[in-house]
Amino acid sequence: MSALVGVIMGSKSDWSTLSHTAETLERLGIEHEIQVVSAHRTPDLLFDYAAGAAERGLEVIIAGAGGAAHLPGMAAAKTVLPVLGVPVQSSMLSGVDSLLSIVQMPAGIPTGTLAIGRAGAINAALLAAAMLGNKYPEIRAALEDYRAEQTRAVLDAPDPRPSLSGEN
Repeated sequence: MSALVGVIMGSKSDWSTLSHTAETLERLGIEHEIQVVSAHRTPDLLFDYAAGAAERGLEVIIAGAGGAAHLPGMAAAKTVLPVLGVPVQSSMLSGVDSLLSIVQMPAGIPTGTLAIGRAGAINAALLAAAMLGNKYPEIRAALEDYRAEQTRAVLDAPDPRPSLSGEN
């Protein structure tokens, strides 16, 4: 199967965040591709990537971006595929600048916006899996297994409350 999800980032320094997206996609068995395409330094590459994504078989794009965070919105402007934006935590404003840049897309250019950093990167992969699961039963099953494993982990956790018998 060819890649269903494109994972793009504005620079290779964003990999520390987007690696969590890739790990989650791999865990779910979702084929994906990874590429650095900068909205500011390589706009033509970004436009070609986004414009040709559907033709290459991609069904979702996950775009991580820090700082000005134009990558998700510009990718969304060049494709009708769903684009999920992951704000990368920055040193200047802790990723809030990235979050606000992604979330403020104008009407007509939808960009799904996730949490800042690792949580957003993981959730972007899970949201892509939920979208793809409507068409691919094996992805839905993998997502259901993942969610059931999360539930078991929470239920199997030791009770943090003190024992009523006075024992710890």
